[in-house]
Amino acid sequence: MPPADARQPAIRVMLLPRDTNAQGSIFGGVILSHIDLAGVTEARKHAAKRFVTVAMKEVVFKKPVYVGDTVSFFTTTMKLGTTSVTIHVEVEAQRWQNPNEKVVVTEAEITFVAVDEKGQPVPIKD
Repeated sequence: MPPADARQPAIRVMLLPRDTNAQGSIFGGVILSHIDLAGVTEARKHAAKRFVTVAMKEVVFKKPVYVGDTVSFFTTTMKLGTTSVTIHVEVEAQRWQNPNEKVVVTEAEITFVAVDEKGQPVPIKD
């Protein structure tokens, strides 16, 4: 794995007031949706297929994300099967008040399956 400062995120977003929960931090569901998008971005590096999410392992939020933070989603392919691919996603927030402060927010392992137009599994590699 490359050094942390050499990694490139699959996606990077700045989260806004519309993304907040009742406590004023970013709603966990917003983070989960970006994790899913980052994961499928990595999956599509293996094939231009339609992928569906079939599993996401436990996600534990270690630190909050605040409005204005820039959040990066780093991906790594963990396992490539015949029809499925497992992707690890690490989520890091760069605090808007202190651009030098970066914190790991959470991480997830997602399994995607390549499917055809009818939703049936298909081989990733033709």
